Amino acid sequence: MILRDVTYRLALVLLLAVFGHEGMLAQEAGDTLKTDTLPILTRRMKALEAPLDTAIVDSVLTKVAKKPGKSQFKPDPIRAMWLALVIPGGGQMYNRKYWKLPIIYGGFLGCTYALTWNNQMLKDYSQAYIDIMDNDPNTKSYENMLPLGYDMTGKEEKFKTIFKNKKDHFRKYRDMSILAFAGVYLISVVDAYVDAELSTFDISRDLSIQLEPAVIDMLGTSPGNRKQKSYGLSCNIRF
Repeated sequence: MILRDVTYRLALVLLLAVFGHEGMLAQEAGDTLKTDTLPILTRRMKALEAPLDTAIVDSVLTKVAKKPGKSQFKPDPIRAMWLALVIPGGGQMYNRKYWKLPIIYGGFLGCTYALTWNNQMLKDYSQAYIDIMDNDPNTKSYENMLPLGYDMTGKEEKFKTIFKNKKDHFRKYRDMSILAFAGVYLISVVDAYVDAELSTFDISRDLSIQLEPAVIDMLGTSPGNRKQKSYGLSCNIRF
């Protein structure tokens, strides 16, 4: 009986010792956690309460703003000009202005058609004028320029003048077609160069001029004079 009581008491003491030790460890861990985290929380609260550095904020925002998905394409004006010189419309393709290609090639096609038409008419009227001016009865190509079945007997001098004027007329427009073709070519080159040169030109809303009334502080001309205020107009130019 006495042995059983002693055994119960020893077991009770051991249980109390174990739980007491665990409680002390938990308390020490909690105190350590509080001791470690308190300075960190204090520093973070002070950082939040401190005034923001606007320079740092602006730099961060600028870096974020300068992170687009793709870099902006900036064409080289010299390269665009040389491509336009070598390949008609090549400068516009390099500048990624594809909508200009139909205009340029449409101009080339129009000038080519006008050049071909006027050159052919010039050849026909030149041969007709040569045939009507000679005395060879076998050369009568001028009759192809007349209406079917038309008799020009006795009107040779009149038609000589008509054929000469027609010949000069189509020569003039043939030459003008060549100049127009060259003009379209030069315009395509100049457009490619200027377009590439002005690709980075700022056309945002910040380009403005603003006039507003202003009060200007002026110093007195003699010592001891107070500052004088002058009213005027201020001009602000943004570019």
